[in-house]
Amino acid sequence: MPLIQVTLAAGRSPEQLRALGEALTTAVEQALDADRATIRVVLTECPPDLWFAGGESLAELRASGRR
Repeated sequence: MPLIQVTLAAGRSPEQLRALGEALTTAVEQALDADRATIRVVLTECPPDLWFAGGESLAELRASGRR
């Protein structure tokens, strides 16, 4: 049973998250010839103020226009 875990910054719409889950499922189905019903996708959203790059939070980077 393939399991895909993705961590991404919070802020996307439910429709975008659904589309990502669908696209990842299809990719694994095709790449591994896996039964679609056995594929699991877990999306974990992280608040931008808890996601750091280069010592600055994503919230700070977005606020400064550097994201």
